[in-house]
Amino acid sequence: MTTHTLRFDQFLPARLSVVFPFFADAANLERITPPWVRFSILTPGPIAMRAGALIDYRIRVRGLPLRWRTEIAEWEPPLRFVDVQVRSPYRLWQHTHSFAEIGGGTLCRDEIFYAVWGGRLINRLFVQPDVERIFAHRRQVLARLFPLPKGASERGPAAVHSPST
Repeated sequence: MTTHTLRFDQFLPARLSVVFPFFADAANLERITPPWVRFSILTPGPIAMRAGALIDYRIRVRGLPLRWRTEIAEWEPPLRFVDVQVRSPYRLWQHTHSFAEIGGGTLCRDEIFYAVWGGRLINRLFVQPDVERIFAHRRQVLARLFPLPKGASERGPAAVHSPST
C-alpha cells in the first residue's frame, strides 16, 4: 500500500484560546468545507469531542455519495487532535490538527497521512488535487472568519503545502 502525506499550514491572527475551540466544534467543519463536497454531519449534535468520539458524515466525491466515519484517536486540547477513518473512501486516512500560539496569533497545521485505492496514479490524477482544492477553499474561509487587522500583513508563516509520496 502506497501512502501519501499532505501538510497545510495557516497562520490565523487570533489567540489559541479562540482558534482551538473553533476547530474543536465539529459543526464548524461544515462551515469550512467547500459546497461541492456536499458535506453534512449525520451524528446528532452537539458532539462531545474527546478521544474515542465517533462522527458520521455524508459527502460527495466526484458526484458519488459516500458515508464517512471518523474516530477522534487523540485529543490534547488546546494543542492537537487526530482523527482517523473508521469508514471512508480511502484505504487509510489519519488527519492530525495541531495548533501553536506564535506572534500574537495561532499557527494551524493539518497533516494528512493517507492511502487510496488504485495507488499513485489515482492519487496524482484525482485524490491529491481534490484534497488540495478542499484545503485551498478552507484557507480562504478561515481567512474571512479570522481576518487580519486593517493594514497588517500576515505575520506568521504562509501556507505551506508539502506533498510527499
